[in-house]
Amino acid sequence: MELLKVLESKAKIRFQDCDPFNHLNNAAYINYMINAREDQIEKHYNLDIFKLAKNQGISWVVGSNQIAYLKPALVMEEVVIDSQLIHFTENQLHVEIRMWNNEKTELKAVMWSTFVHFNLLKQKRWNHQPELSELFQNVVMPLSVKNFEERILQVKPQKV
Repeated sequence: MELLKVLESKAKIRFQDCDPFNHLNNAAYINYMINAREDQIEKHYNLDIFKLAKNQGISWVVGSNQIAYLKPALVMEEVVIDSQLIHFTENQLHVEIRMWNNEKTELKAVMWSTFVHFNLLKQKRWNHQPELSELFQNVVMPLSVKNFEERILQVKPQKV
């Protein structure tokens, strides 16, 4: 069975996560997007990062996030969040996560996250085990751009 490279799920924008304008708060985008990615990899790759942390003492920590807000997500709106692994090294994952309207006709936000593999017991960066590297090799979907700014120009709708 071939594994999906782009994972997708839906979420509803909740009132408590919105600003006085009924827009999703800037910081809340990160929570929605990271939570969606965690759920997606568990569902599609059977990769439960919390079980790994509990049983093996390894997990990933966020090294960096870059996010572009393109259109507001509104209170009680159902959104689609998709994600893909765009690059990996022996101890890092680079993931792109996108938030869309329900019909996937309007891109609301794009985020690049770098996750560092970490040994919780030794409190230091840790290399991926061979089975994880094999999974990543099977699902990685590199992009043709060199940096985040180029990517945003690539996906941002052009004004006519």
